[in-house]
Amino acid sequence: MLLHKGETLFRQGESGPLYHLKSGMLKIIRVHADGGSILVNLILPGETIPHHSLMSPKPYYGTAVALVTSEIDILPAAAWYERLEQEPELSRTIALQLQDKLRMMQQRIDQLTEITPAEKLRKFQVWFETYVSPASMTEVLTQDEIGQFIGLRRETVNRLLRAQRNPGTTS
Repeated sequence: MLLHKGETLFRQGESGPLYHLKSGMLKIIRVHADGGSILVNLILPGETIPHHSLMSPKPYYGTAVALVTSEIDILPAAAWYERLEQEPELSRTIALQLQDKLRMMQQRIDQLTEITPAEKLRKFQVWFETYVSPASMTEVLTQDEIGQFIGLRRETVNRLLRAQRNPGTTS
């Protein structure tokens, strides 16, 4: 299945199949009761989602939206869980995938616990380059999404990015 930038793969609260991202990138946004939303995760090629349903079915935690054109395999839930029962070694593969995602999330926690906003942004840029390169962070995410991901206001992200582009100026 091909999903183009801005198209939704699944919505928060729905139930359905699992998906394997072959290429591209997805964002997971969580919608709150007041209608506001927050970016909670980025899904990269090679990941099977939703992570919280890899071993047992659960409704989707958030809404998955393509950040760029993405190629996705659909994994019907019944077949996925039946395969888990028949192939116990698949559990190891899932555990390794979750381990990698946990390490990625630990790096995100490091970004969030930085003292200065500039250092939060710098660490996120390094993280983004490590996992997403060659696409640049600002080509894929809005300043609002960057801010949500690292706990800063959009205005602060804008100011810091401007200062990076023009190091000799003050804001």
